[in-house]
Amino acid sequence: MIVVVDYGRGNLYSLSQALSYIRVQHVISDKASDIIGASSVILPGVGAFGDAMDALSDRGLVGPIKGAITDGIPFLGICLGMQILAETSEEFGFRRGLGVIPGSVRALPAPLNDVGTRIPNIGWRRLIWDNEDSMIHGLKKDIMVYFVHSYGFFSSKEAVVATSKINGCNFPAIVRRRHVVGCQFHPEKSGAVGLKILENFFK
Repeated sequence: MIVVVDYGRGNLYSLSQALSYIRVQHVISDKASDIIGASSVILPGVGAFGDAMDALSDRGLVGPIKGAITDGIPFLGICLGMQILAETSEEFGFRRGLGVIPGSVRALPAPLNDVGTRIPNIGWRRLIWDNEDSMIHGLKKDIMVYFVHSYGFFSSKEAVVATSKINGCNFPAIVRRRHVVGCQFHPEKSGAVGLKILENFFK
């Protein structure tokens, strides 16, 4: 059973539609037992880091998520769901994350002298390959995906599969540590490229 975690902070409808389009049978659940028994887990997320961590904690889902990851269950974090995988965040003060992938969540740089991209970073941006990985199998190098975020997950170099660039800063767009993957962009809103990345995860 493939489980999309519902903790009140995710773009569940669009993600569910995308999964159905690529014929991935799944359930949307806020039950710890479903996460523990899942064959794969997807953690979407929209909003602020601390609020998301509180929402997971209030629902008793932090332990089951960590347990699923420890047990080797394939895990995909999307947007804020990727950032939660970090050790720490500085968004609205210091907060601890799940600590699954080394790194910290920090603010994206603002444009200098009104020249550059406004924050939050909203829109289509290019992906830059950093490491070969099965998540980007079959994709060309010159592709665009859709972002909506003000903070980035700055991880160790070996964990970064792909980056994107804003205001002179390269920030991780895909991170991976063994069976745990994070996408800063929204694959469910990134057209054929996003659907291909989702397919690659399940393969």
